Amino acid sequence: MIETRRLVLRPPVLSDADAIFTGYAQDPEVTRYLTWPPHERVEETTRFVKRCIACWQQGADFPWVIIRRADDQLVGMMELHLEPPAAELGYVLARAYWGQGLMSEGAQAVVDWALAQPEINRVCAICDVENLASARVMEKIGMQREALLPGLLVRPNFGDTERDCWRYAVVKSHP
Repeated sequence: MIETRRLVLRPPVLSDADAIFTGYAQDPEVTRYLTWPPHERVEETTRFVKRCIACWQQGADFPWVIIRRADDQLVGMMELHLEPPAAELGYVLARAYWGQGLMSEGAQAVVDWALAQPEINRVCAICDVENLASARVMEKIGMQREALLPGLLVRPNFGDTERDCWRYAVVKSHP
């Protein structure tokens, strides 16, 4: 579990599926730049949550649900994939909570946690070149834009064509 001033990040549990589905997984605007289309049924979200639970048991991927302290509302998710000496960060936030600095707050805490691990020297993340809000989150938490990755990923919400992405990273500072 990771805690910040306004957030609690904890491993997901099966009962989170309804809140994830209702909060953002079925929202085409939220999933626009993601690598999966909006969920049409809560059963899709339940399968996703089961995968997240299995990830914790396997120990290479760490998905957290993001809970707002003020009202215990599930507002999004964040996942960190460890592949020492690097880690890759991904995140999603329900539209109702955009523009409040919540993702920057949560992402900063996860990046700090990752860089505190002795085997991790850098944390990177990617975003679609048109996803300006995600790029701003990465910049706010001290990540630097490293590269344009042409045709990196298919974003199903844009069709079957591979789309360009930006790669951002932050590197552990050594004394």
